[in-house]
Amino acid sequence: MQTYARIDVAVDHGEGAYLWATDGRRFLDFTSGIAVNALGHCHPHLVAALREQAGKVWHTSNIFRIPGGERLAERLVAATFADRVFFCNSGLEAFEAANKLTRKYFDDNGQPDRWRIIACTSSFHGRSLAAIAAAGNEKYLAGFAPHVPGFTHVAFGNLNETRAAITDETAAILVEPVQGEGGLRTGTDDYLRSLRQVCDEYGLLLIYDEVQCGMGRTGKLFAHEWSGVTPDIMMVAKGLGGGFPIGAILATEKVAASFGPGNHGTTFGGNPLAMACGNAVLDVMLADGFLDQVNEAAARLHAGLEGLVRRHPGVVSEARGKGLLAGLRCVVPNTEFIARARANGLLIVGAGDNVVRIMPPLIVKAAEVDAGLEILEGTCADLAQAAAE
Repeated sequence: MQTYARIDVAVDHGEGAYLWATDGRRFLDFTSGIAVNALGHCHPHLVAALREQAGKVWHTSNIFRIPGGERLAERLVAATFADRVFFCNSGLEAFEAANKLTRKYFDDNGQPDRWRIIACTSSFHGRSLAAIAAAGNEKYLAGFAPHVPGFTHVAFGNLNETRAAITDETAAILVEPVQGEGGLRTGTDDYLRSLRQVCDEYGLLLIYDEVQCGMGRTGKLFAHEWSGVTPDIMMVAKGLGGGFPIGAILATEKVAASFGPGNHGTTFGGNPLAMACGNAVLDVMLADGFLDQVNEAAARLHAGLEGLVRRHPGVVSEARGKGLLAGLRCVVPNTEFIARARANGLLIVGAGDNVVRIMPPLIVKAAEVDAGLEILEGTCADLAQAAAE
């Protein structure tokens, strides 16, 4: 079906931070599968884990215990605020599970009338009817009326609007600590701490969508760790599988206790192949020094992006993001910037607010960061010259 405006690159294979097309072209891949290939392409440890599991068993159904899933859940709990984990297949499924858990929690606590969720403008939570309603973006809502009810929208970062939107029906606040699709906007530590305080004050649940900004992408395992406050429910996916489809919600015991047998389920979620990949990813990300290397690469990248803004104000106006979830707000159309960068050998992807997302794999080397910045410099120069002609 014609649901994707695909570019003319037929992928053949990848290694580390690079992709090769079937016509022999090599690209420095700073899309990372849109923050999915956290360990780059064909990471040896990830490949070995998948191959080993593929020779044992692929699928059993969740009517049986899956030891790899139990181990992955235990490790995620040990590394986070959470007490319980539910595995699914994608960030969208994590969103749906988080919404169901929220409603069940308040129903169990004798407050079934509390079901509405406050969400942020410029957010993105997936493509189901409920997820596009949560984001409230007209671009995604067009053609899909009537829209799913239950969501109230406030400006990202605006605590006054958030407080004013709370009613007797409000159950939760849903937020991305760093907005990806919406334009690489980063929630300040004060904002995230204040949301926690508001939720505690009004008896609301705080839901973090860390599908894109989690799994080491900002330099900590999860982006909210920078603020020092924790949610009640967190949505995770993308980088958790290193390229293999996986999603999850993490929750505190108080909230997770509302899910019992028959309340929710999945056919493929938590399958042995996905669990092997998730555990392999954690082997790498939880190793001593790994996140330090991410932060070093991120500092190098952001310094370079700030330099581009200073040197090419007619092409790019602002550097955004956190860690290796970075972006440039463009003066020229971001589609032109992306196409020119690709012609120069660098793969990047667009976002809202005329932003380009720059997301190297977390294993990116300093020389590869420098190579990417050199291509971005040439791209800015090309576009500045084109505008002057």
